[in-house]
Amino acid sequence: MKTKFRILLSAITFTAGVALILAALGLPLRLAAQEKQNARLPHYAVTDLGTLGGTFGYAGAVNNEGWAAGAGTIPGDTAQNAILWRKQLKIQIGTFGGPNSAVFGKGLNESGQVVGPAETSDPDPLDQNFCGFGTGLICSPFIWQNGVMAQLPTLGGYNAIAYDINNRGVIAGQAQNTTLDPTCDGSIQEAKPVLWVNGQIQELPTIAGDTVGNAIEINDQGQAVGSTGQCPDFGTLHALLWANGTVTDLGNLGGTMNNTAVDINNRGQVVGSSDLAGDTTSHFFLWQNGVMTDLGTLPGDMASTGGGINDNGQIVGASCTTVEGICRATLWQNGVITDLNTLIRPRSGLFLVEAFDINARGQIVGIAFQRSSGEFHAFLATPCDEENGEGCDHSLVDGSAATSVAPAPSEASGHMPPSAALWRRNGRFHFPAFRPRNQP
Repeated sequence: MKTKFRILLSAITFTAGVALILAALGLPLRLAAQEKQNARLPHYAVTDLGTLGGTFGYAGAVNNEGWAAGAGTIPGDTAQNAILWRKQLKIQIGTFGGPNSAVFGKGLNESGQVVGPAETSDPDPLDQNFCGFGTGLICSPFIWQNGVMAQLPTLGGYNAIAYDINNRGVIAGQAQNTTLDPTCDGSIQEAKPVLWVNGQIQELPTIAGDTVGNAIEINDQGQAVGSTGQCPDFGTLHALLWANGTVTDLGNLGGTMNNTAVDINNRGQVVGSSDLAGDTTSHFFLWQNGVMTDLGTLPGDMASTGGGINDNGQIVGASCTTVEGICRATLWQNGVITDLNTLIRPRSGLFLVEAFDINARGQIVGIAFQRSSGEFHAFLATPCDEENGEGCDHSLVDGSAATSVAPAPSEASGHMPPSAALWRRNGRFHFPAFRPRNQP
């Protein structure tokens, strides 16, 4: 039987699949004032961070030192492991005896602590496939620092995932208890949003009627964001904020499904994804001071997703043309959405598909399509003034109105361009800003 990992590999070769970013109607982008559109944007030097020798890799988190964390496949694409890129070093983070590990959220802080899920060598008695690797092994949350990897506790259930860690060492995630979820088909344990504080697990409240949830990100003030719901909708009915012992429903953009918050900065600004009315397409949003704002898409696109926000209010994510269409990494700055591919050297060899995180220096990480090989690699994009201009194309000015051209098959040695279906197949294959699942 094909595992979910092998499903990803088929997705890399662009076989059929189901995208969770639906796009059936396109709404016009509410552009900012003309003078903002004409404002000069930075351009970027892009570093190909690569993989662990396989054909797939991504970077989901970047700290203010420019260190990045994510995951990549090993030679042969038989498994993937979490990675810490620390300047010129590529550190492979192991497992608890199983083949796979990853960094699912922005699981990296300024101290270089990394969190995520890792497989053990023990089969899950309920075969819940909680990590999503399709191996049937128990999925255990980890914290890693300076070469030492430690397991975190669950709520008594078999599995848990750590998504994010703040600079105080508080970890946000999702953990199973011993109760079978009545909203799920089959024997699936309830998965609750949790925090780990000093190694001890604390369950967070859900919205009344919701049985599953996840805390995806946490800021340095201890404010956490994520979502709750029921098993059939994978826990994404309500985008939530947990702060000061209370839970706040952030609302939605008109849809009733696929609502989740994916990042919060230290100013309390929240970003996430929400369906529009009719639940036929999903847009990225910014929530602040009780108001949710639709961030829209690039002109002509139908869906947007992401991503992250830094303390300067810069937001990164992706904009996609159609359900099976092209996704382009995007930057929202000063009310303007920009295709990041228009701000990098055209001959870089990379097509930036999705941006997952941005640090205070404006460095951006994500996943890119390597045109020459058809592989998917982690990338780090650095504003040119941070690199003294090295690797930059100084002819790039006013990229705010530009649109990049996706790589045609002839430009990529016969490889097809990246599609939205790749990124949202089966809920996620192991990269950030996702819609978490609670069933196989």
